[in-house]
Amino acid sequence: MITTRPGFTDYILLVTLAAIFGNSFMLVGVVVEEIPSVTLVTLRLVIAAVIFLVAMGMAGQRLPSLGRIWFVITAVALFGNVAPFFLIAWGQEKVDAGLAAILIGCMPLMTIVMAHFVTSDEKLTPFKILGFCLGLSGVVVMIGYDKLGTLGEETIRQYAIVGAALCYAISAIISKALVTLPRMSMMAAVMFVSCVVISPVGLVTGETMEVVSGSWPSIEVTISMVFLGIVPTVIGTIMIFEIITRQGASFLSQINFMIPVFGVLWSMAFLSEVLSPNAVGALALILAGVAVARINPKPKIAHVKEINS
Repeated sequence: MITTRPGFTDYILLVTLAAIFGNSFMLVGVVVEEIPSVTLVTLRLVIAAVIFLVAMGMAGQRLPSLGRIWFVITAVALFGNVAPFFLIAWGQEKVDAGLAAILIGCMPLMTIVMAHFVTSDEKLTPFKILGFCLGLSGVVVMIGYDKLGTLGEETIRQYAIVGAALCYAISAIISKALVTLPRMSMMAAVMFVSCVVISPVGLVTGETMEVVSGSWPSIEVTISMVFLGIVPTVIGTIMIFEIITRQGASFLSQINFMIPVFGVLWSMAFLSEVLSPNAVGALALILAGVAVARINPKPKIAHVKEINS
């Protein structure tokens, strides 16, 4: 149980992690201009897997023994890495980085709803329901009410990014079963399985051969690809567990307010993207939804007992 109050270092770690994750949308936006989505995801995961496997060996750890835990590892790899990474990359072939960051911002609201049905201690409250409705309104504003029933290419790709948010929500619930594993062993296993799952996809679709036979990506894209694999994927993952160890998951959840904002700021600063009024309204609604959903008023009697205990 965390007994110390968050300090300056804890908040610096939290803001830095939000900036790192927000930056990933800008990096994907740069890389996807020259590297197709499946190849992008494959390279990103291979870089991360190699680093984590080496770190696991240096830490004197091994991959988990064969057993049921590998079903959980595979599920986390699918819903936490392979599917969302691909959906975001594919979506950002037509959707701006800032807009993608805003759509992903509804992930914690999806987690809240799913947790109600699969857990016994995280039930819906009026505030959580209101927060979810606000976030859903933000998604509607972003996509456009008149486009919700259409299947235009840009609309489909926006739906894909919302689907990535849903994948992250599923992963957040499933991954609780992995907290007992040694940290490096767990992360290496998840990244290894992610690589095993995504690698054949490029071969089957022919995308891998197309990329190999084509011209080498530009220096800017190559650097962005390596940066994407190391910073958001490896360092970001390590920072998540460091923050949880220091202050717990509740403190970490505050990052959900900052990632969409940083995603928008990075894209405006380096990709010269300009937000439409709809995007600004969607960002406000989604952030408001996350804030409202976090409200958890305690009964006065219970509060008094807690103080006196």
